Amino acid sequence: QVQLVESGGGLVQAGGSLRLSCVDSGRTFSSRAMGWFRQTQGKEREFVAAINWIGTRKSYTDSVKGRFTISRDNAKNTMYLQMNNLKPEDTAVYSCAASTKVDGIISEDVVYDYWGQGTQVTVSS
Repeated sequence: QVQLVESGGGLVQAGGSLRLSCVDSGRTFSSRAMGWFRQTQGKEREFVAAINWIGTRKSYTDSVKGRFTISRDNAKNTMYLQMNNLKPEDTAVYSCAASTKVDGIISEDVVYDYWGQGTQVTVSS
């Protein structure tokens, strides 16, 4: 059973940084492909970044390239999203997602079968 718990969100000024964590607190770390998505009220969920099982392949949406870095530490059952040079338009609820069936870099949310509860990131101008 996969149980994803995010942390690290908060309020930061534009240009600042935050590091999000996503811990799989289930019995076994069986997540293969993992990713980060974000959503603002009234808008559809948006892909942010994805990483494969061994962390050798990563993918980012264009708006965060060069600013965000996705990584994972399978020994700690944890995935991270380092967010630098944050902008007000990055404000959203950020959720992590995992697939126990598929490996690779996956940007389609329908492929993921487990989701965290989300953590709020607010960037002030």
